[in-house]
Amino acid sequence: MSNSIAKDFKFFSLLRFALPTMIMMVFMSLYTIIDGIFVSRFVGAEALSSTNIVYPVLNLLIAAGVMLASGGSAVIAKKLGEKKELEAKKDFSFLVLFGAIVGLVIMVLGNLFITPLVKTLGATPLLMDYCIDYLKISLFFAPACMLQLLFQTFFVTAGKPMVGLALTITGGIANMILDYIFMVPMGMGIKGAALATGIGQLIPAVTGLLYFTFFHGSLYFVSPKFSWSVLKNSCMNGSSEMVTNFSTAVVTYLFNITMLKYLGETGVAAITIVLYGQFLFTAMYLGFSMGVAPVISYNYGRDHRLLLRKIFKICVCFICISSIVITTVAFLSTSTIVQIFTPKETPTYAIARNGFFLFSINYIFAGINIYASSMFTAFSDGKVSATISFVRTFILLVFNILFLPTILGVTGIWLAVPFAEFTTVFITLYFFHKKKNIYHYI
Repeated sequence: MSNSIAKDFKFFSLLRFALPTMIMMVFMSLYTIIDGIFVSRFVGAEALSSTNIVYPVLNLLIAAGVMLASGGSAVIAKKLGEKKELEAKKDFSFLVLFGAIVGLVIMVLGNLFITPLVKTLGATPLLMDYCIDYLKISLFFAPACMLQLLFQTFFVTAGKPMVGLALTITGGIANMILDYIFMVPMGMGIKGAALATGIGQLIPAVTGLLYFTFFHGSLYFVSPKFSWSVLKNSCMNGSSEMVTNFSTAVVTYLFNITMLKYLGETGVAAITIVLYGQFLFTAMYLGFSMGVAPVISYNYGRDHRLLLRKIFKICVCFICISSIVITTVAFLSTSTIVQIFTPKETPTYAIARNGFFLFSINYIFAGINIYASSMFTAFSDGKVSATISFVRTFILLVFNILFLPTILGVTGIWLAVPFAEFTTVFITLYFFHKKKNIYHYI
C-alpha cells in the first residue's frame, strides 16, 4: 500500500507526518484571531463581544463536523489497515454526503429562528443588531464549514496532509485579505467579517469536492452506501470531539453570562480576547493529535503492537515538551497579544491582560488531555474518549464557572479552565493505565 500512514514511524518521521495538520490548525486559529482583530479595531468592542455571544451556535456546527470527521476517520483508516479499500471509499463518500446535508439543515433552521436564538444566548439591546448580522451570514456558509472540517481530516486519512494544509492556507489567506477589503475600504463592518470567513471556508470545501471526485488515490468518491452502522460508529467514535465542541458552546454561553453579570459588555470583550488566545495555543495540541490519529487507527487495524508502543512514547514525549514551551510563550506574550486586539488605555485591555495571564496556566495540562481523548477515538473507543472530554470540557468547567466566582470573584472565572484541565490529568492517567492491556500501547 502506498498510503504514507503505513510507514514504520520514528520520532521525527511521525512529527513530519503530523506537521501539516499542526500548521493547518495553527493557521486556522490565526485567521480566526485575525477576524477578531479586524472586528475589534475597525468596528469596536461591542462587535467583538457579539461574535462571542453567537459563537455557541457556530460551535454546535463545528461539533457536528468534527464528530463526523474524527469518528469517520477512525472507521475509514481502520478499514484501510484491514485492506477493505472499497468499503472505506463507500463509507467516506457517505459521510461527506451526510455532512453536507447536516450543514444545509443547520443553515435553514438557524436562519428561521435567528432572532429568538440570539436573545436566548444573552444578547443585550446594545449587541442585538451586531449578533444577528454576524450570525445570519455565517449560517449561510454552514454547508461549506461542514465540508471544510471533513476534508481537512480526510486528507490526512488519505495520506495527503500537505494537500489539506495547502487548501487551509489558501482559504485562510483569502479570509484575511477579504477581512480588510470588506471591513476597511468597503465599510461593511461585522457583516464583512462573516462574509470573509464564509468565503475562506468555501475555498477548501469546493476544492475538496473536486479533488476527491477526479483524483483517485487511496480515497475518492464512489457511489455512497447509506449505513446506519457506519454513521453510528462514526458518531460514537467522534463523540468525544463532539462533546468537546458542544461543551465549548455551553461554556462560552456561561462565560458570557457570568462576565455580563460581573463586568458588562467590556468583560465579554475581554474574555473573547482570552478565548481567541486559547484557539492559538491549543491548536498545536489539536493538530498533532489529529495528525497522528489515522496512524494509530491504521496500525491498530493491522495489529502492529510494536509500532503502536513506539508511537505512544513519541506522542507523550512530544506533548510534555510542547506543553512547557507553549505555557512559557503564553505567559511571556500576554501583554503583546492583548494589545493587538485593543489599545493599552482601554478598560478592555486591563481586564484581558490580567485574565490572559491567569487563564494561561491551563496550557501546561491541556495537551495530554487533548491527546488522550484523540488517541482513544483513534482506537474506536468512543466511550472512554467521550468520558475524558465530557468531564474536562463540561462537568468540571460548568462547576468551576458557577462556583469559583462566588468565592474568588472575576479571578474565579479566569481560573475555571486551569482547574478543570489540572483535575482531568488524573482521569487521563487512570485510563492510560486501565486500557494499556487492551490496546497494547504500553
